[in-house]
Amino acid sequence: MGLPDFMKYKDKFTPKEFVEKIQRIAKRAGAKMVYGALILFYTLDSDKVSVKDKAIIIGALGYLISPLDAIPDAIPLAGLSDDLAVLIYVIHKVWGEVSEEVKLKAKAKLTQWFEEDEIKEADNLFLEDPNQGPV
Repeated sequence: MGLPDFMKYKDKFTPKEFVEKIQRIAKRAGAKMVYGALILFYTLDSDKVSVKDKAIIIGALGYLISPLDAIPDAIPLAGLSDDLAVLIYVIHKVWGEVSEEVKLKAKAKLTQWFEEDEIKEADNLFLEDPNQGPV
């Protein structure tokens, strides 16, 4: 199965809708997925990110909050797997442009929605060597 056309979701994304959706699915999605989404969301503010990469990020976040998915979110376990796959794909693409400040901001936001032991789940999203990109 190929990745979706990210740009068809560009009109479904607003920062408010993104935050509302993430809050609704946070516990079900898990800290790893939420952390990835927050990384992309906060990366949008970076002046180091090209317009092309910002468009891809917006498409991925739009796909995440869209009620129309390749695998419906309501399906237990599998429902969010396509969303996570899209997020990971885009994180790999823009990883070199993700600042330490963005990572810290995303981790700080996780503390509002998750317990400390749940936040550790997000740690395995990235390798120790940031030049190698996320796991």
